[in-house]
Amino acid sequence: MLDLDACRTFARVVETHSFSEAARSLGVSLPVVSKQVARLEQQLGTRLLNRTTRHLSLSEAGAAFHTHCAQLLDIAQTAEAAVSQFHQSPRGHLRVSAPVAFANGSLAPLLPTFLERYPDVQLELDASDRQVDLAEDGFDLAIRLTARPPDGLVARPLHRIRRVACAADAYLQRRGTPQTPQDLAQHNCLIYSQSEGAGTWAFEQDGRALVVPVRGSFRSNSTEALRRAACGGVGVAYMRDYAVRQNLLDGSLREVLAAYAPPSRAELFALYLPNRYLPPKVRVFIDYLVGCFDQP
Repeated sequence: MLDLDACRTFARVVETHSFSEAARSLGVSLPVVSKQVARLEQQLGTRLLNRTTRHLSLSEAGAAFHTHCAQLLDIAQTAEAAVSQFHQSPRGHLRVSAPVAFANGSLAPLLPTFLERYPDVQLELDASDRQVDLAEDGFDLAIRLTARPPDGLVARPLHRIRRVACAADAYLQRRGTPQTPQDLAQHNCLIYSQSEGAGTWAFEQDGRALVVPVRGSFRSNSTEALRRAACGGVGVAYMRDYAVRQNLLDGSLREVLAAYAPPSRAELFALYLPNRYLPPKVRVFIDYLVGCFDQP
């Protein structure tokens, strides 16, 4: 394969009609220029330049090669420029995988500001609870809830998860606000049917685990359905905080029993493949999320 540096040196010699001028303009020594041209001629198996002590000219083969060499260098320069722009500013297609509840409850409301801030980024969000393979599935980034990030990936912590009991003001005004977990026996509880121990909610009281039975008029395997039911004033929901983050911020849901929340055992992580040169589009997206979750 041709050495681009040698091709660049050869082209400069032709442009300046001088080995010494080419060396000066390239910032290298004269012997370096001579060796690169000689190596190129050896690799091609033909003389490219006719040289005398007073004159330098292209051979017939050299003239043909120079035409294609100039085109090759133009293509290489264009390719380098195309790649360098990705290192200089965030741009391009950014493919992100995130859990459904996080995508709906936390991530989606944050995206308009990010996309306005970085108009050259085209974001594709795959909301799915499946464990994607970043390399095989073509994702730049995956956001996952885990107590231990997988080996072989870089894991950037985003947020430590906690459980939140919450309800709409309309419901609390109608039924009252529970003051202790035991009060939930008198409330309509919205139950996630796929959790372990569905029908019981775990809290902590005085440093000890407290499990209380709950019941209500609605249960579902969809966190989005439960969130919407809670916002509609149907009852009290008990969900991971990221699923109702925006609702707690905008006041459509209000947290109750915060003093009894159990300690967190898992975190949200941004996972990406090890890469010495992390693309700016990935870096700024992660930094943006970290900044958002640093805020209350």
